[in-house]
Parts: sequence; C-alpha cells; structure tokens
Amino acid sequence: MINRQVTTMPDLRSQAPAQSRLAAVFVLSAMAFAAAWAFVLPPIAVQGLVIIGTTLAVVAVALGVHGRMQDRARSVATRMLGDVIERDAAPSFVTDEDGAIHVRNLSAGQRFHESLSETLAGTLRSILANPSAILFRLQSRAKLDGSAREDIVTRRGHVRLAVHVLGENSFLWRVEDMPERNHSGRGGEALPIPMVTTGRSGAILFMNEAARSLVGQRVKSLASMFQTVPVRPGQVNTLCTVDGPLPVQVTEVSGSAGRTELFFMPAQASQTEVQVTDFETLPVPLLRVDSTGKILAANALGASMLGTEFDPGMSLDDVMEGLGRPIQDWLNDTLAGVAVQKSEFLRLRRRDKEMFVQVTLSRIPNTQTRELVAVLNDATELKTLEAQFVQSQKMQAIGQLAGGVAHDFNNLLTAISGHCDLLLLRHDQGDQDFGDLVQINENANRAAALVSQLLAFSRKQTLRPETLNLRDTLSDLTHLLNRLVGEKVTLTLSHDPVLRPIRADKRQLEQVLMNLVVNARDAMPSGGEIRIQTQVVNLDEALERDRATVPPGEYVVVKVSDEGTGIPPDKIQKIFEPFYTTKRTGEGTGLGLSTAYGIIKQTGGFIFVDSVPGNGTQFTLFFPSYQPETRQAEEPQKPVVDNSRLNGEGVILLVEDEAPVRAFASRALRLRGYTVLEAESAEDALRTLEDPELSVDVFVTDVVMPGMNGPSWVRKALEKRPDVRVVFVSGYSEGAFGDSQPVVPNSVFLPKPFSLNQLTNTVYEQLH
Repeated sequence: MINRQVTTMPDLRSQAPAQSRLAAVFVLSAMAFAAAWAFVLPPIAVQGLVIIGTTLAVVAVALGVHGRMQDRARSVATRMLGDVIERDAAPSFVTDEDGAIHVRNLSAGQRFHESLSETLAGTLRSILANPSAILFRLQSRAKLDGSAREDIVTRRGHVRLAVHVLGENSFLWRVEDMPERNHSGRGGEALPIPMVTTGRSGAILFMNEAARSLVGQRVKSLASMFQTVPVRPGQVNTLCTVDGPLPVQVTEVSGSAGRTELFFMPAQASQTEVQVTDFETLPVPLLRVDSTGKILAANALGASMLGTEFDPGMSLDDVMEGLGRPIQDWLNDTLAGVAVQKSEFLRLRRRDKEMFVQVTLSRIPNTQTRELVAVLNDATELKTLEAQFVQSQKMQAIGQLAGGVAHDFNNLLTAISGHCDLLLLRHDQGDQDFGDLVQINENANRAAALVSQLLAFSRKQTLRPETLNLRDTLSDLTHLLNRLVGEKVTLTLSHDPVLRPIRADKRQLEQVLMNLVVNARDAMPSGGEIRIQTQVVNLDEALERDRATVPPGEYVVVKVSDEGTGIPPDKIQKIFEPFYTTKRTGEGTGLGLSTAYGIIKQTGGFIFVDSVPGNGTQFTLFFPSYQPETRQAEEPQKPVVDNSRLNGEGVILLVEDEAPVRAFASRALRLRGYTVLEAESAEDALRTLEDPELSVDVFVTDVVMPGMNGPSWVRKALEKRPDVRVVFVSGYSEGAFGDSQPVVPNSVFLPKPFSLNQLTNTVYEQLH
C-alpha cells in the first residue's frame, strides 16, 4: 500500500466539491431572497420571482450533478494514479512545492529505508551530494514544460531523476536506476578477444569489434547468436556466424545490475569431442593472477611481452609500475566487482627498452580460488605520442619562461657588467679593489652564459650564422678540448678529405661540441679514447629515425664516440630533456644535451644517439651543407684592430627603456668622445628627430620596449634619414624583427649583456 505521511494529493479532489457547494449556496441564497420579497411585491412580480427561482433551481441541480460526476472522475483518476505509483518498480514520491513528501510508494520505502525524511532533499541525500540544487533546477523546468528529467552519476551508479506536475502545488518524482554504462567501453572495444555484454533476459547490450567480425553481423540476443541457449560457460558452445556454425570456448564474467560479459575463443572440434584451444597458444598476451597479485601462469605472448627476465611466480609489482595506487587495491576492487575501470595503462619493468601496456582484468568464475585473467595490449605507441605532446607543451612553456627571464635578466646583467667596466677604467691592476671588480665581471658573464643556455634548449636564442669549415673550427677548438678531457683520455680527430662548408653560429657550435666531449669524458672515469669524425653524406632518400625525418640531400656529418659505460635503453629517450641527468647531485645540471639539441635543431640540423651499455656511446650530428648560388671572390680579411682605445666622433641617438642600461651605455659612449642624445622610448626618439637641423650618425636602440619596438621606429625614422647607421641591442628579441618585414639596412645586432668595449667597438665599426 502507498504510505501516506500527510495527505493524499488534495489538489486533485477538492476542486469539484467546492464548485458544487458554491452553486448550492448561491441558489439557496437566491431562493431566500425571492421568498422575502414575495410578501411585499404584487402577484405579477411574485410570479416572475417564481420563474426566476425555478430556473436557478434547475441550474443548481445541473451544476451539482456535473460537480459530482467530475468529482467521481477525479477520484477514479486519483485511485488509478495511486495504483500506478504503488506498483511502480522505481521509487516514486509526491511532494508539494516546498519539497515536503505527501506520498511515497513501497519501492521508495525499501530503497531509502535508511535515509527516509519528511522532505525529498533529505531522502535523496544518501545518493546525491547536493540534492537541493538538483531538485530546484528540475522543478523550475517542470513548471515551464510540465515535466523534466536528468541523468545523474552517483556513488552507486547512474540514476534518472524525473518530475511531473500533478496540480497547482503537487509534483510526482521518480528515481530510476539506469543500467551502468559499459565499463569496457574503450577498453572492451579495443580488446582483440571477442566479447559481448548481456542483460538478464539474454539481450545483447554490447558487442566489441572482434565479436562483430567473428559473427559477421550485429545480433540482438543470445538466441540469435548461439544454436542452443542458455550458454554453458566453461564449455564449448556452437556460435552461429554468417559463414556457418563455429565451436567456441565461452568464459563468463558476472557484472553489476544483472549484466554478464561473455568472452569466447574459437575451438577445434573433432568427430568425437571438442578440443579447447590451449591457454598457452591463444593469440593474445594473457596472464593468470591470484588475489595477491602473484602471476600463476603466462601464455607465450604474455611471457614474451614481459621480457626475457620474467619467471613464473613473480608478482605484478615485479613486472609493472605506474598505476598511481597500490596494485593490490586494484585487484581487490576487481574481485569485489566495484572497480569503475578494469583497464589501466602501466609501464613494464624491462631493462632492454621502455614499453607500456594496457592491462584489462577480469574475474575467472567457477574456480575455488579467487583468480583473475589479465589481457595485455601494447600501448607503447600511444604513450609515446602522449609523451611527445606533453614534451612539446613543456618546451613551449619553458621557452616562454626563458624568453621573459632572458629579457629582464640580461638587462640587469648589462647594467652590472657595464658599470663594473666603468669602475675598472678608474682602477689599475695594483689597486686593492681591482681583483674584486674582476670577480664581479666574471660572475656576471657566467650568469649570462646560463641565460644563453636557457634560450638555447628552448630554441629561442638569436643566432648569428656564418659560413664555417668544420676542419678549421675543430682545429681551433682542439687545444681547449684537450684541456677539458685531461690526461687519462685521448682525443682523436679524423676528417673527410673533401669537407663541405656549413652555415652555423660558430660560438654555439663550439658549445655543442664541448658539451658532447665533456659528457664522453665523464662516461670514462678510468680513461679511454674519444673520437671525433667528420664526413660528407649524400642521402638519396629521406632518413627516418627516432621519430625524425632527415630530408634527402647533402649533409656534413659529425660523429662523437666514446668507450664509456653507455646509456641504458630505458633512459636513452630522456637524455635530451631539460634538467634530466644520470649524474649524481652536483656533477651536472641536465642542461648540456638539451642545449645541444636546441642549438642543432635551431640551426636546421639533426642529432641522434646510439649506445650499448658497457661498450660506449656515439652521437651523430647532421648539418646541411652550404652551397651558395654564386661564388664570390673572397675579400681579404681586414686586420683585427683593438678599438678599445680609439676615440670617435659623431652623434649617437641612444634609445633604451631600462634606466641603468641607458646610463651605462651613455657614459661609455661619451668616454669615447661621442655626442649622445638619450631617449627612454621609441616615441621620445621620434619626437627628438622632428628637428630638421639635428644631425644623427648612429641609432643605438633596444629591440623590445613598451609601446613601439626598436625595428618599427627605426624603419619609420629611416624614411627621412636613410643614411643613418643602426645598432640593435637586446637580450631576447624573438618576433620583434618580423619575418614578413624587410631587413633594416645598415644595421647590426649586439646581444645583451655587452661590455663597454663591445658597445664602443660596434659603434666605431658602424661609423667607419
């Protein structure tokens, strides 16, 4: 019976009796009024009143009959509605506008017996975190549309909450349990084993791609799929396919909400009996695991995927990692049937290579011990793509950070080292403070080198490429490299007789080679040989390696080899990541190889690594050979002149938004005899140039400034003063020059931080 807590839907029953009573009262009042006037009115008027009274009586009787019929119809409808609600398998409630429960059916009492409350919000608090907000939202929609519903994910599964408007202030609520969304979803669809999910009635709720391919079509029930039902789990059943009957071994896994998952594999039938395909020869990697995680058995493919070091009796913890929680908790949830996701991505503990697998667990029914079957899928390619995406995002973020740090930090370093240079001009080597000033200057240069490394591995530094002959570059660098490797290590160089030139930043290329040689030295603590080889290679076809593609063409290849300890296969893919190092704390920052990678990629080259643990490592660098379209006669090199003591004449317009940098640069140029006009922004510089009588010889301007940047204002100023020379200075200028903009004529670039002599020499060379 329906449990009534207050009343039973009063709005549905009270309207018709009220109309009948109102009509009766009205007629009786009219008759009493007519009788009172009958004593004072003439007979003719009395007859009129009698006619009117009779008419009103007839109307009253008709209204009364209609009201009673309507009341009876509403009572029948109410009883029928009550019966429907009472027999509804879903919990149902009738509430008023404030959410107070007037009626609830038997199913509601059974479902919410532990949380029954006088209000619907209090009753539903056991399954919903914030039921008041959900009820208010649905009730508001129902007032407009007459009904509303919403599917909600709760701790106990999916429920559908529906509401219907019964009367002016009454609402019918239903809480319907929805079938769980197929937890196999993506995992079940990706499984190579044919599997289906069935309901209580034998209807097929889900078929994965392997099952559809095996059967040849979609089917809706087990009766259409098998020759005989019910299906016998653990035995051979005959499957109906488009190609004819097929004997299959069926494994059953019980699910929640009456669902069952059936896995089946083809079996070989003979004339007398059916022989089931052996577990060892199944065409998918499989493991049998007990409740403690111990691996009881692995078929041939499963053992091969785990690696050569796998031994029976090992646990899942010994061969896999990376779940993010204890594997035992995952096993317990799967055995208890409460695991929301039975498929996980894990990393195998293999030493020969890095490998990821997708592991799907399923319970084995009809066994005395609690056991599980683990199906393994190779997910290395998927995780590799994911890692590449994460790495690109990380490099982008680090690049943005490096750019911001470089711009501000290099301005500070320019001011520090510049004012230090000014102090050194006033102190001789014999002064007490001279050594301290030299230390300040050297440490400022070290800080500048660190900023340069940050920009290098994020590929955002400003390169100054030139035509290089690697034979000459390595020859100039040999003396320094021999000092770096020490006495225990031998450095050997060999060159191709015909070596092509390349285009690269000489300073940055030297840094790459020094990083590789230092790493090779550290890999040979007992000494050995480091070999640097150069050769010219012609690629007729594109070379694809390590997720990179080297286009066809002519390349100058540099190989740096050592005889050291080597790099393990599972770590070789991470060596170019910033701040990743295999050295102990204090022995390396992890920036060396990442810097080398960034410089080579920014130059347009490629770098690859080959390593065998215990036998050494070889880095291979590919640089496109430089082939100019027209060979011009080489100009005789000008003798190098020390301009540090040369004074100059001319007017310099200095534009710098950082006051300390502007103060140092202005004093440095004035000390060399130049006339300096200062401006703190591009707009100030343009206003200064509005004077037609003003003659300016050189613009010295920062690139990145608030408002108009350096190249923009210089291009505008050169429209009226085309002969003025330009010196751009910046610590980080990516994007400021604009690839689509024309090159600024008669301009050079001086990176920050710069010294006093570098600034004055650059200005002197521009003037002469």
